Amino acid sequence: MAAVKSHPTRIVIVGGGYVGMYTALGLQKKLRSGEASVTVIDPQPHMTYQPFLPEAAAGSIEPRHVVAPLRKVLKRCHVVTGRVTKIEHARKIVTAELSDGHVEEIEYDVLVSALGAISRTLPIPGLAEVGIGMKTIGEAIYVRNHVLSRLDQAASTNNADLRKKLLSFVVIGGGFAGIETLAELEDMTRYALKYYEGIKPEEMNWVLVEAAGRIMPEVSAKLGAWTVEALEKRGMKIYLDTRVKSLEGGHVILDDGTEFDSDTIIWTAGMKANPVLRNTDLPLDERGRVRCTAAMQVQGLDGVWAAGDCSAVPDLSRIEEDPTATCVPNAQHAIRQSKLLSKNIVASLRGQKPKDYFHKYLGSVAGLGLYKGVADVFGLRFKGVPAWFMHRSYHVAFMPTVNRKLRVLMDWTQALFYGREIVALGQINDPKSDFDRAVQS
Repeated sequence: MAAVKSHPTRIVIVGGGYVGMYTALGLQKKLRSGEASVTVIDPQPHMTYQPFLPEAAAGSIEPRHVVAPLRKVLKRCHVVTGRVTKIEHARKIVTAELSDGHVEEIEYDVLVSALGAISRTLPIPGLAEVGIGMKTIGEAIYVRNHVLSRLDQAASTNNADLRKKLLSFVVIGGGFAGIETLAELEDMTRYALKYYEGIKPEEMNWVLVEAAGRIMPEVSAKLGAWTVEALEKRGMKIYLDTRVKSLEGGHVILDDGTEFDSDTIIWTAGMKANPVLRNTDLPLDERGRVRCTAAMQVQGLDGVWAAGDCSAVPDLSRIEEDPTATCVPNAQHAIRQSKLLSKNIVASLRGQKPKDYFHKYLGSVAGLGLYKGVADVFGLRFKGVPAWFMHRSYHVAFMPTVNRKLRVLMDWTQALFYGREIVALGQINDPKSDFDRAVQS
């Protein structure tokens, strides 16, 4: 006689990003009442739709509208706000430091690793002191306030060297995140200069530095070259096959001998698997990702699953040309993997066989500012307004919840009629300063 379980199957999802939230959303829809409980652990109480971060930073979308509150979306799940510090599958325990500071051990029967990735940095002198990331909504808001405040300062100073430094903006990394951040912010500042009488567009110095010989490797080389040409026509400087040697004090030194000062240095040069995975007993590959089967089950472990940027899931669409190929870390795979992952977990709970993940590359889209974009879809290349429209249509379709879709569409509609928002709310970086001065006066 089979043993009767004293409690529903405990499913713990570590990470509340794309994979974590979408998997939990699928589970709460598919699980029968009392069949299993679902717990989601993440340091933030929301999921951030990262492809919209450049537009949020550039004032086309309200920042609150590119995040989905986990507790509101996952009404049938238990959401824990905390940072996972250790996973012991041998004991089936997740250790997390919760938001109030205390450490808790959370037991599970089924584990989903959805820890995602963090920025991959390099030992460049000065990077830690002056670099700004673009992976979180907080960073996007900070970048926006920072860039606009540099226009304010430049318009106020009579120091020519300081003015030149303030109007120099650098993005390091030529992937989608870097190119979209560069193009959207340049488009925003160009629009904002209509309200700054003392600054001319040609005074701005927008620079992209990429170590490889091309940008956006996900699109065709021809479309990548066209994108470089389009950005250079807008006055931006693109350095390919170039590495940053030093950033100390905001003084940028490139390995081709180029030197200049900048007060805005944005780092988008790659990602790496969450280092928390090194503090687990899960099998990892040479890049620190969890080794998985094509069905997203962790190799050699029962009841453990992984997907998204932290996982090494075989890419069956490329397996013939490269037997070791794994899915690249992007939103396209993360969203699709999570939808199948929730189905596979439910199937496994009910004694059925999970399905392998197979997704053939459909193409890529990128926004380059208002009415500007590039797209490589089904082997066809588009640029300009059609590509810009495809970019927005694709991403709003995958934005979670009808509520957030409508809010984003409303933001875009208002921007078409009233332009971008160019208000810098820099006070949020030090909200007590005015009150402290009032107390001291």
